[in-house]
Amino acid sequence: MSTRLRALDAAIDVVGSDGVRALTHARVDAAAGLPRGSTSNHFRTRAALVAGVITWIAEQERADAGIPEIRTAAELASALTSMVELQSGAYATRTRARYALFLEADPDAAAPLHAQRRGFESWIGTTLFALGGDAAEQHTRFVMATCDGLLLHRLTVDPAASVSAAIALAVASAVGDNPGAPQDDQPPHG
Repeated sequence: MSTRLRALDAAIDVVGSDGVRALTHARVDAAAGLPRGSTSNHFRTRAALVAGVITWIAEQERADAGIPEIRTAAELASALTSMVELQSGAYATRTRARYALFLEADPDAAAPLHAQRRGFESWIGTTLFALGGDAAEQHTRFVMATCDGLLLHRLTVDPAASVSAAIALAVASAVGDNPGAPQDDQPPHG
């Protein structure tokens, strides 16, 4: 692995473990086991380092995505469940770093993360529409907010919290396949 990539991986660990304010060239060098000054050879300023980390996170997440072909609501729920479990499990440090950078980075530097988010939002909307659901903004955002909330819960409260039932319910609701919802030709229970 190149010195640059070692520095970027170490920077993600620093931010994901200790926050954005802990991100310094010297700290990244130490975390990566690199000679002092190595990180600054690739990222001259702290702003350049932050921008590099943001871009690297977005690239890593795109590479991880491997967007599957979704044919059913159950497949979408399964794919989203796997994503939440992966991002709060094996990639939890990177996810914490992404959240920290979303909150702390200037809007221009965070542009790759926002572009990544918009791409994912578009995929969710297109997939919901293909499954027969209303691709209206509120349904896409509802599914995404459900996943975001569960992801944040696993990162901050309960790393082992089950997410599959909540995601399945959100997807079913978004595509109009909610078994608990009253049907048009049936009166509500009560």
